[in-house]
Amino acid sequence: MSADRVPAPALDVDALIDDPATGIIVCCGAGGVGKTTTSAALALRAAERGRTVVVLTIDPARRLAQAMGIAELDNTPRPVEGVDPAAGGRLDAMMLDMKRTFDEVVESQASPEKARQILDNPFYQVLSSSFAGTQEYMAMEKLGQIHAAAQADDTYDLIVVDTPPSRSALDFLDAPERLSRFLDGRFIRLMLAPARGPARLMTAGLGIVTSALTRILGAQVLRDLQTFVAAIDTVFGGFRQRAQRTYALLQDERTAFLVVAAPEPDALREAAYFVERLGEDRMPFAGLVVNRASVAPAGDLSADEAAGAADRLQRSGAGVDDHAPTAGLLRLHADQVRLVERETRLRSGFAASHPHVATTVVAALAGDVHDLDGLRRVGDLLAE
Repeated sequence: MSADRVPAPALDVDALIDDPATGIIVCCGAGGVGKTTTSAALALRAAERGRTVVVLTIDPARRLAQAMGIAELDNTPRPVEGVDPAAGGRLDAMMLDMKRTFDEVVESQASPEKARQILDNPFYQVLSSSFAGTQEYMAMEKLGQIHAAAQADDTYDLIVVDTPPSRSALDFLDAPERLSRFLDGRFIRLMLAPARGPARLMTAGLGIVTSALTRILGAQVLRDLQTFVAAIDTVFGGFRQRAQRTYALLQDERTAFLVVAAPEPDALREAAYFVERLGEDRMPFAGLVVNRASVAPAGDLSADEAAGAADRLQRSGAGVDDHAPTAGLLRLHADQVRLVERETRLRSGFAASHPHVATTVVAALAGDVHDLDGLRRVGDLLAE
């Protein structure tokens, strides 16, 4: 069978969201492929089929709030008005506030005095707002918090998670280890030595290093860094333990990862990377969503036939002005047919390389999604 005819097994989206054993759906993929819209549409469809759902986005765009009629999403789940109540479901939405989540963790793990010492420290303020991987780490933290609360009081039976764009989406999996390496690193241990041990540990060699750092950084900066490291060390063990629990939660059979891609070479290459990486990490992968696929024009006219007819009209000479609009439409038809054929070959190539990946194809809409009706339309297309 040629590569352009390899079919992918169908992804049954409704079966996935209807299954009470599905507790978490994580949408990941390259940037600009519609993950935020897909996450919101899945969450809305699940709620209108009877699930109690919260959708968490860590994409900095505000389109989700706009589409759901919420003026401003923040770190607290907010109810989405306009969800059809007939099936008895409910939908809340929230957007990760990275720094607020980090602050909450510190406040929950340290005494009020120690927490204030950490929160006021300039190094903490940088770490909590801009350190590489902090957003993804806090996304895992917030997911763990939501899941724990839902387990305690049955608040939600489905959590839908939108992830950052491009390969950084899988930093969602790597962030705990990255932050652990930072806080367990040699330089950090050096900073902790005076705080952790007796004075004899401040050897001549360490004193030389500290003196050098003081000259480079300045005494106040070095004191701030040592104070921060000593303070954060007292609560980081709790960070690591919860991150490990959340990581195990992501590997649980009740979680489902969906990879979202566009029918473009780069996006499908990224999708292949995601699929392979999820497999390596033993994450429960549910399938691929090919978003914004081109729609084949009506009729059986091939691209070559349409282009040939347009050429003949232009060459006919007589009534050129009358024929111009028809020739233009024929060329548009030919271009659209070729685009659909190209996308079909790309999807079939992916299917040939990943024959067991269940796939659903979502047709491109004429305009942007900006309300619940638009999200419902996307949900319908996801389930086709």
